[in-house]
Amino acid sequence: MTASQEGLEAADPGRRDASEEHRTPFLRRARKWLPGLLLVSPSIVAIGLFVYGLLFWNTRVALSGKHDEVSEYGFDRGKNFVDLWDQPSWPGAVKHALLFTAVFVAGALLLGAFLAFLMDKGIRAEAGFRVVYLFPMAVSFIASGVVWRWLMNPAPPERAVGFNQLFDKLHLGFLSNDWWQNPDWGMAAMALPAIWQMSGYVMALYLAGFRSVPEDLREAARVDGASEWKVYRYVVFPQLRPVTLSALIILGHISLKVFDLIMAIAGKQIITYVPAIAAYVEIFDRHDPANGATIATYMLVAVAVLVIPYLVWSVRSERTR
Repeated sequence: MTASQEGLEAADPGRRDASEEHRTPFLRRARKWLPGLLLVSPSIVAIGLFVYGLLFWNTRVALSGKHDEVSEYGFDRGKNFVDLWDQPSWPGAVKHALLFTAVFVAGALLLGAFLAFLMDKGIRAEAGFRVVYLFPMAVSFIASGVVWRWLMNPAPPERAVGFNQLFDKLHLGFLSNDWWQNPDWGMAAMALPAIWQMSGYVMALYLAGFRSVPEDLREAARVDGASEWKVYRYVVFPQLRPVTLSALIILGHISLKVFDLIMAIAGKQIITYVPAIAAYVEIFDRHDPANGATIATYMLVAVAVLVIPYLVWSVRSERTR
């Protein structure tokens, strides 16, 4: 502020008050949002760079002609997305992913809901059972994959270990099978470790849903003559639709990008090929960044098809409350 301005404000106090009032509303508003903005700005920068920035770069590579490490990026007008379906291994990878997703999601939902139902009935040592059921979720897919590779060893009875050896000891040899090496249903067996690992998490979601249903509703149904099964079917389960939808989205996006579990059990075998394994092979084994980025883009679209409608539904539900 210049000396002349200071002199004017000294001669006219009203002018100084008007200037301060002009600045005060902005400062008051800034005090409300500026600290929060400064607090979350590192996260905003990190997400913008390492999420959306890398998504943009991956899409750029997928739309390029860089099929080796020395060629230029260029622009191929989406030709990679069409040519990928001409590769012999890609349709099989998509089929395996869909089979794995169907078995994994259905199995984890059913087993988790059943365990939550047992918990809701008030069994003894409930806290201990909750810990036991949730413990597998604390184990990485790599660690559980190593263990389940031994359990699902497809060796014949004379060299059997794991489940096949157990079936042989119990004289249930007819249950022995090839597990994940079965050409038709191998990916269904591959979903068993994932079901074991995630069913406890689904149980926790459903148990919270069960406990959130008011007891008055259940008692009213019982007074009207409803059996316990009808109470759950017509009163409790309809209240759990948001829980089921949330679990479906979480399990679906996990299954569509599964990688470490399959690598730990089967490695890069064509019989257990899924899109994540295919992307790894294209980028690191065949040194084809464009094809690898194309597969990653397909995976992104598949996950977005699940997640975006859920986010829209969640926002609309919050607004209607």
